[in-house]
Amino acid sequence: MESVAEEEKASSPAAAAAGRSTTTIGAVEGSLLSCLPSLAEATVVEDDDDDGDDDAAVAEEQSPAVLPTSSLSLAAGSAAVAPGRRRLPIVPAQIASVSQDTRDKASVFSNIPPRPSREPASSKYSELAWQQHFDEEKQITIPDSADTFHVYMAGTQGPVLFCLHGGGYTGLSFALVAGKMKEKVRVVAMDARGHGLSSTEDDSDLSAQMQCQDVLNVIKAMYGHETPAIILVGHSMGGAIAVRVAAKRALPTLAGLVVVDVVEGTAMASLVHMQRILSNRQLHFPSVEKAIEWSVRGGGALRNVDSARVSVPSTLRYQEDKHCYVWRTRLEDSETHWRGWYEGLSEVFLSCPVPKLLLLAGTDRLDRNLTIGQMQGKFQMIVIRHTGHAIQEDEPDEFANVLLNFISRNRIGSHGVEIPGIRRPITLRSAN
Repeated sequence: MESVAEEEKASSPAAAAAGRSTTTIGAVEGSLLSCLPSLAEATVVEDDDDDGDDDAAVAEEQSPAVLPTSSLSLAAGSAAVAPGRRRLPIVPAQIASVSQDTRDKASVFSNIPPRPSREPASSKYSELAWQQHFDEEKQITIPDSADTFHVYMAGTQGPVLFCLHGGGYTGLSFALVAGKMKEKVRVVAMDARGHGLSSTEDDSDLSAQMQCQDVLNVIKAMYGHETPAIILVGHSMGGAIAVRVAAKRALPTLAGLVVVDVVEGTAMASLVHMQRILSNRQLHFPSVEKAIEWSVRGGGALRNVDSARVSVPSTLRYQEDKHCYVWRTRLEDSETHWRGWYEGLSEVFLSCPVPKLLLLAGTDRLDRNLTIGQMQGKFQMIVIRHTGHAIQEDEPDEFANVLLNFISRNRIGSHGVEIPGIRRPITLRSAN
């Protein structure tokens, strides 16, 4: 009876399930052990001798869980050992080395080149020396006054391009242009009253009349009575001053006039917005580099970082009490002079008895007088697109080419307009 009960118990479904569960658990444990070298040593099969029984016993002792050949055990990397062969342990360090080499060869990132180094922002906007473009600088002292004007000079031959910068700029706004032209012409860029390194008895007097007199005084102090041929080049405010200096006919060797991005109609219309524009610009900078970066990226008028690195530092001064850099010139304080710069400028420009070039940054609004004058060929007008207000800084190459073509077209030499067949160049006589 007991044997029958045991047989029934063994053949019952529960017992069968228990047996299958035990077999499955054992198989899984064996597979896991065979996959992990740290739990079950990997083995190598090696020929030894003809004693297959001893080898099988040794192999059985070294392998804690030898599974039958099946899809599960084969997937785990185990294999049946033939008689006459035995398993030897592999050193774990060798396994790690082989695995690491395999991963390195198979990795898609193994051949990626090193990442290029990026230029720090501080060096990208650091100051550049003006000596790369101008040859020298001078302090011009005006006789019988306390006024001293700072000028930058480049070149040793050809006519003189006497450059007048715009409001808030300095003579260094023509630095890149000077470097590109000094092999063929002489370039002189002057810091206006209240700008840059110039120092006068009254830096706040930026009236057109006073600035015109400053230009004439500097030219006379530099050249005396041996004045070479001069081409006045003025940007923005400096353009208005250049026009009025030319109209005075006080320079007998004046040979040309170039006005950069200033037209009476547009300038007069923008005056009502000027204070708002000035109030929106950043006024304090922790470093010179931050001022340069703002001038190019943060709302300034420049687009050429190389030019900004030369010119912007000269427009700043260090304020001791606030421990920061501020603008050298407070343009908002010169509002009383703005209208005097531009009012009646078109008629004065057309009246100048020298070759004239109007260089604009875009299609500007020409008033009636300028439109008629252009149609009559009284001046040359060139529009340079894709540039900002400061054309000489944003596009120095094109600016230089335009001016050199203007000089060549009008045959302006070192002593004036050169006409074939006439030994002595023609110069403009003084009206006095």
